[in-house]
Amino acid sequence: MINILLEGYDIDEGWLYDELKKYIRPTHSVAVVAFSFRDNRVKSVEDWDLLYSKKNGRYYAGIVGGFASYGIPERNISFVHYFADTKKSAAEKIEKADIVYFPGGLPDRMMERIKEFDLYDTLMNHNGIVMGYSAGAVIQLAEYHLSPDDDYPEFRYYNGLPYLKDFYVEVHYEDTDIQNDAIRRVIAERGKTVYATALGSGTILVDNGRIKLIGDVKTFNK
Repeated sequence: MINILLEGYDIDEGWLYDELKKYIRPTHSVAVVAFSFRDNRVKSVEDWDLLYSKKNGRYYAGIVGGFASYGIPERNISFVHYFADTKKSAAEKIEKADIVYFPGGLPDRMMERIKEFDLYDTLMNHNGIVMGYSAGAVIQLAEYHLSPDDDYPEFRYYNGLPYLKDFYVEVHYEDTDIQNDAIRRVIAERGKTVYATALGSGTILVDNGRIKLIGDVKTFNK
């Protein structure tokens, strides 16, 4: 399995493209699991469409355009629609995909919706590429932490999808006191390495257990 933990959906940036093109092929199909939205902003099909639909979705062009740079045609990319898909149709989209993609947003709510749709086992049985940015990066960890911010006022640990178990990730790293305090706490309490991906310019790629740091990623140990 290949896990790619991103900072954003601009996967065609020069510092990243040459590395990812070794893995992302024009023949690949993609399933975007678009479950990370905020409840107070998305309450209907229309709200969801404003984020992810082809017609007027805020993130659609960025996600689809990023894969287009690797030769993947738009017809090979499907979005798992929280309001329109059934449990069966959602599972089928994932099962047919070579790449499972998790967008940014709220990772804990994304996890809850994955379980609501009974997709946990489907996702864990996927043996291709799993990738995502921000929330879509940390959810690939068996356990992840979130340092305090506007969405999460208190430091907490959360359970993700247990693809990766040997390290933690601090996303959007800007060397702030809050982030550094969180990193020190994780190291003290969990005793594992923390990789901090710099805001918009760091990626972690795990190729069947082999970790490669791309761009600006700092490593913190005991």
